[in-house]
Amino acid sequence: MIQKENLLLILTVLGVLLGIFIGLLARLADPDVDAVMLVSFPGELLMNMLKMLILPLIISSLISGLAQLDAKASGKLGGRAMVYYFTTTVIASIIGIVLVVTIHPGDPSIRAGLGSGTTENKVSTLDAFLDIFRNLLPENLVVACFYSVSTYYVKAPPLVEKVDPSMTPDANVTENATEVVLSIVDQLDADYNISIDNMTANETEEPEKEKYVRELRYGGSTNVLGLIIFCIAFGVILSSMHERARVMTDFFFILNEVVMTMVGIIMWYAPFGIMCLIAGKLMEIDDMAKTIRQLGVYMVTVIVGLIIHGVGVLPLIYFVITRKNPFTFAKNMLQAWLTALGTASSAATIPVTFKCLEELNGIDRRVTRFVIPVGATANMDGTALYEAVATLFIAQMNGVNLDIGEIITVSLTATLTSIGAASVPSASLVTMILILTAVGLPVKDISLIVMVDWLLDRLRTSINVLGDAFGAGIVAHLSRHELAAQDAELAAEEAAKNGIEERRPSKASLNDRGTNGLYPELNKESETPM
Repeated sequence: MIQKENLLLILTVLGVLLGIFIGLLARLADPDVDAVMLVSFPGELLMNMLKMLILPLIISSLISGLAQLDAKASGKLGGRAMVYYFTTTVIASIIGIVLVVTIHPGDPSIRAGLGSGTTENKVSTLDAFLDIFRNLLPENLVVACFYSVSTYYVKAPPLVEKVDPSMTPDANVTENATEVVLSIVDQLDADYNISIDNMTANETEEPEKEKYVRELRYGGSTNVLGLIIFCIAFGVILSSMHERARVMTDFFFILNEVVMTMVGIIMWYAPFGIMCLIAGKLMEIDDMAKTIRQLGVYMVTVIVGLIIHGVGVLPLIYFVITRKNPFTFAKNMLQAWLTALGTASSAATIPVTFKCLEELNGIDRRVTRFVIPVGATANMDGTALYEAVATLFIAQMNGVNLDIGEIITVSLTATLTSIGAASVPSASLVTMILILTAVGLPVKDISLIVMVDWLLDRLRTSINVLGDAFGAGIVAHLSRHELAAQDAELAAEEAAKNGIEERRPSKASLNDRGTNGLYPELNKESETPM
């Protein structure tokens, strides 16, 4: 008999395969925009349901998970997770750079076939990094639930000089002066054939440069970074308050259980929604053959890099540290991997990742509730690899040879910007602007690779989710002694409480002691015959 988890996995795999088949088959009918919208609509509903649960899930899981850890254990757990995130992200960007330099997918002739780009945004790398810290510490938590802050450059308003009314000449004086000037001009035109038009035609005025000023705007997606920082601080402080915070801890724990129950219900709809999402995306492509012909080598470079990182590097790191079979671990994550492939969102996959890690891989929920929400925002291995490949591909298309210093800049910038990338579809296209600006490449060429981003976005998101899962397994293994010690301490406290309760006499025992133990003379009286 097929178990419930295996049945859901089989349905999800069928959904992915049917989505590819239906999408390719429907392209033969040349569907219009309305048909594509209707096919994609059930998938859109799935995305809405998953996004609806992201906020309560992140808040409740982080707070309830950290509230069960002491501050020392939380610090060690967080430190190990951050070292893993940074290490794997740097490795991913290096893999991307090595592949793109070796394969060399870019060529100026490709750019000639694709045409010129259309995306042109003014952006500063400094402003982008400052925006990361602005979002880390939001000024309003309610606003952070809906928007994140970004720096934009807008045209400076023209300066309007104030005119002093006392300096305004009298109307009669102005009229007389105008008549005198016009008479002189007429005389010059009659005598020397000099006109005002000829005089002004020879003058060349230098056009005034447009001035831009910085402006902070709220928009885009939820400020997940800011919410995570607040929830981490909230959970650690709850943990330090012990019994006084019991009611609040229980509230978030139960909220987390309720949300996860809702996720379990939604996941039975997920196979159908994923099928519709994939089919709709395939139907949207204008000319698939032309796209593959022009950008095929670039796509292969990215895909090969993702395979090396996901199948080689991450399992190797997991095996070296834990000495456990990484492929058994990865097999249990297949449901989450397929969900990421269909939704192209790390955040939307969080609830499925929780279920796979805790129910199938047996990872401690105190680890998963911290590592996975943070990893969905900070650990972007696939994104860093993709950004490194795309940047050097654009440089090769423009015939620009980057030196070793600029290549290192690409690697570091890709690593740092991937940390701040939103965990939503195609968010890396925004952070790509920063990398291109850092090495002086044309930002507008980003639009040339958008046509294949729908596929690469899904693949790199699935690698991001797999990297988060391996990270949770590694952190759980490294933190097993601290977690076991805390469990033993809690067990001792519970045993002490139970011992106190057992030593407290009940009413019956008090009655017995009062009759038999404290007043033995009463017993003697009761024993003497009447």
